[in-house]
Amino acid sequence: MPLRSDRGVPRDAVHHPLFARYYARASAGAETRMGLGGLRERLLAGLSGRVLEIGAGNGLNFSHYPGAVSEVVAVEPERLLRKLAVEAALRAPVPVDVAPGAAEALPVKSEAFDAVVVSLVLCSVRDVPRALAEARRVLRPGGQVRFFEHGRGGGKAMAFTQRALDRTLWPPLSGGCHLSRDPVAALRDAGFALGPYRRVMVPENGPALPSSYCVLGTAWRPAEAEV
Repeated sequence: MPLRSDRGVPRDAVHHPLFARYYARASAGAETRMGLGGLRERLLAGLSGRVLEIGAGNGLNFSHYPGAVSEVVAVEPERLLRKLAVEAALRAPVPVDVAPGAAEALPVKSEAFDAVVVSLVLCSVRDVPRALAEARRVLRPGGQVRFFEHGRGGGKAMAFTQRALDRTLWPPLSGGCHLSRDPVAALRDAGFALGPYRRVMVPENGPALPSSYCVLGTAWRPAEAEV
């Protein structure tokens, strides 16, 4: 087990109890209503070996991990969501261990995983470069990142709306979420080699909301790179 306790990570590094309760209810319905279940299936298809999931939320990815995955370590900082993730882990088709911790200080050993999964989490971490540096640290050379994130998108009017919401109401109402971040650029800046990715709208056929602009893809830690 790659967990370690020498990084001084608070047990509850994130505390958004009201948002966590709302998210737990709304996310379950979004799996079918907004097509998120199918996107999670595509996000995780073909994974194998040992996987670290950063910001596992209430564990909605767990049921989609393929049988070739030998172990998932799922890090979740919010207490209520972590409790729900533990319950979801009991129903998962692969072994899942849920642990407290923050994306910026992952409580695991370096180069211990074949893949890292980030799913609707980079929008809300406090320090994206530090979180992605941690993802690089825990990946073996040549290991991959699977990402499904929302962020900047649309025309000038939508971009203005996203930035305005980020400066005002959206983060405090949405558990620290930001709408105008660019996850693809962040991965590139963190030294990952980008593989195939595609832009998707969520919901696919619904109205374009500030949170609708998503990207689904793969990146790699270059085999020759040093953490």
